[in-house]
Amino acid sequence: MAPDSSPVTVIGAGIAGLACARVLRDAGRDVQVLDRGRAPGGRLSSRTVRGRPVDLGASYLTAGEGSPFAAVVADWVARGLARPWTDTFAVAGPGGLRDRKSGPMRYGTPGGSRSLATDLASGLPVRSGTTVREVTAGPAVDGRAVPAAVLAMPGPQAARLLDPAGPAGRLAAAETWQPALAVVLGWTGRRWPADLHGAFVHDDPAVEWIADDGDRRGDGAPVLVAHTTAALAAAHLEDPAGAVPAVVSAVRSALGIDAEPGWTDVHRWTFARPAAPREEPFGLADGIGLCGDGWHAPAKVEGAWSSGTALGRALTR
Repeated sequence: MAPDSSPVTVIGAGIAGLACARVLRDAGRDVQVLDRGRAPGGRLSSRTVRGRPVDLGASYLTAGEGSPFAAVVADWVARGLARPWTDTFAVAGPGGLRDRKSGPMRYGTPGGSRSLATDLASGLPVRSGTTVREVTAGPAVDGRAVPAAVLAMPGPQAARLLDPAGPAGRLAAAETWQPALAVVLGWTGRRWPADLHGAFVHDDPAVEWIADDGDRRGDGAPVLVAHTTAALAAAHLEDPAGAVPAVVSAVRSALGIDAEPGWTDVHRWTFARPAAPREEPFGLADGIGLCGDGWHAPAKVEGAWSSGTALGRALTR
């Protein structure tokens, strides 16, 4: 089949891939989205734990004032998919809470962050549970010629699909990513300060960030999500549960919690965040595009959306 009779193929249904696909569709281009997961989301990941959605990936959204993404977030807020959460987080360490740190408004998601990906995927032809094995020059996806292929995923994952000697393969291989574990901790009641929304944890070998999941979602559930350091995650990629005791100890010490959690859960992110996000918005070589939060620094949800949007516009040209 000739390339111009096949759809542009976007591989990866995270926010970057979906943003790219929406630009292409809105420009009248035939597009399909392939994703190996059970549902769109990528690192906008929510999973039902103990009967409620828990955000395991991106902890919140921010939107630069006057940026195109700000309009997207405002629409989500207007439709109840996102909510203003807080502009202030605590700073903690092994010895407990130290200070408060203010910044831009962070937005949470009442239905879990995956609900935003579901919204972006509305109207798009998304095939979940689909594993792509290779993207080759031409370009072609698993031997099928396409007018363009987009790999919206971390560079190390994209590199597995590409010819390492090709320009797109070299771009993907140049990215270095760090792992993390997301550990969910639940109590029967809240045991941390009432005004604590989340905490950056400094100088701790186990934990870097703690989010009050009930606070950011607005249902008040006594549930925290802690993201580990890259070093702890790397040591436990084959045994994520083995890291939980160290995380529980670090969280209790940082927030002054006087009791063990009633339950825990853990999720592994082999590729959680880029070590050095690129300044360029995307990569494009020989009809193969690369986008996501490894591009368009800093590596945030807004950056991933902007990366996919910019690549989609480039492909329409």
